[in-house]
Amino acid sequence: MSKILVVDDEFRIRELIKKYAVFEGHTVEEAVDGIQAISICNQQDFDLIIMDVMMPELDGFSACREIRKKKSTPIIMLSARGEEYDKIHGFELGIDDYVVKPFSPRELMLRVNAVLKRTGGGENGEKRDVFEYKTLHVDFSGRIVTVDGKRAEMTPKEYELFFYMVKNKGLALTREKLISEVWGYDFFGDDRTLDTHIKLLRKSLGPYASCIVTLRGVGYRFETN
Repeated sequence: MSKILVVDDEFRIRELIKKYAVFEGHTVEEAVDGIQAISICNQQDFDLIIMDVMMPELDGFSACREIRKKKSTPIIMLSARGEEYDKIHGFELGIDDYVVKPFSPRELMLRVNAVLKRTGGGENGEKRDVFEYKTLHVDFSGRIVTVDGKRAEMTPKEYELFFYMVKNKGLALTREKLISEVWGYDFFGDDRTLDTHIKLLRKSLGPYASCIVTLRGVGYRFETN
């Protein structure tokens, strides 16, 4: 179904996640720390990474930062710390979800499947579809955006935000709707986070930056007319 990398220095945690993930039909690779995770990700592609924050050698946040330099693989962070600061830091790095230990493995699998569905990961994920406008090419399932034949580099959250806007082309999307659909109910931050992502998206889109239209007092709209 999907290929998942589980990164945690605790053997029992890795085995617990692997047990439930395999039961759900996923295949699982394991890493014991951030350095090993980076090495494995440089050699293989994954549909999802589940990574602990506190690990020896290299912590999860640092590993996430390094992986993000080359890969946009969705990441779910695990941590015994549930402080708001840690969650905000994780989301600023571009993670897709944050789960506090101890956690319910069943709930974790629900979150895994939700992220995979949202990002189109896995062999049995959403049907592959694309959107094209002149030299702008958007591959939803492959999570690839190209402009003038060159790949546009985006963070996972930028991909999700852009994909959601393209899927809802021509519709006025309120700021509240965008934050709810892209960041979820447990979003920690404010409207400036959305504005920052929109600014970065426009920069990545180059000649198509104007396709993201600002609706003053409302939100944004993606249009190609």
